[in-house]
Amino acid sequence: MADEIVLLSTWPSMFGMRVRVALAEKGLKYEYREEDLLNKSPLLLMMNPVHKKIPVLIHNGKPISESMIIVEYIDEVWNHKSPLLPTDPYQRAQARFWADYVDKKLFDIGKKIIWSTKGEEETGKKEFIECLKLLEGELGDNPYFGGENFGFVDVSLVTFSCWFHTYESYGNFSIETECPKLVAWTKRCLGKESVSSSLADPHKIHDFASGVRKRLGIE
Repeated sequence: MADEIVLLSTWPSMFGMRVRVALAEKGLKYEYREEDLLNKSPLLLMMNPVHKKIPVLIHNGKPISESMIIVEYIDEVWNHKSPLLPTDPYQRAQARFWADYVDKKLFDIGKKIIWSTKGEEETGKKEFIECLKLLEGELGDNPYFGGENFGFVDVSLVTFSCWFHTYESYGNFSIETECPKLVAWTKRCLGKESVSSSLADPHKIHDFASGVRKRLGIE
């Protein structure tokens, strides 16, 4: 019997996009259900009663929450193709460390640039660039964070790239100027169909962010 896979998410979410990239890497077919976070569906509330957040992957009726936990689950269950985590225990630990760093740092710092009032975005911009430079240093001269192969850390970070235009617009800076190797890595990742087909359009993201800012009274 074929696996029944359902993804609950919302289109601008870089966290939901991570799951889409992982599913695409594995060549898996699934049903996508768009969630309205201002009016969450009974299914989302039932499948993630603790955090009530997206994304949620429902595999044969069983829910898995938190984006990188979902990505790791996908990698373990469908391990026949495109491994995302390395087999070496130390390298696996390192991959988890950097994916955790992206989770704990980048999103919250990015919020300071986009959603904060005047003045706070300068602090956010400085911290954001420092964070990206650290990640660029970890990438080094490798084509991917996983070395020669697209992997776990790449999945965790690449979905932020469709928000780069928005960060740059509101922070008044250029990521390519600050982190040219990281932008080259982004373009390399976008050359993969699993990535390009899973990420939202950067200009639509900017329009979305602008609409939220207006509702919040920021602009």
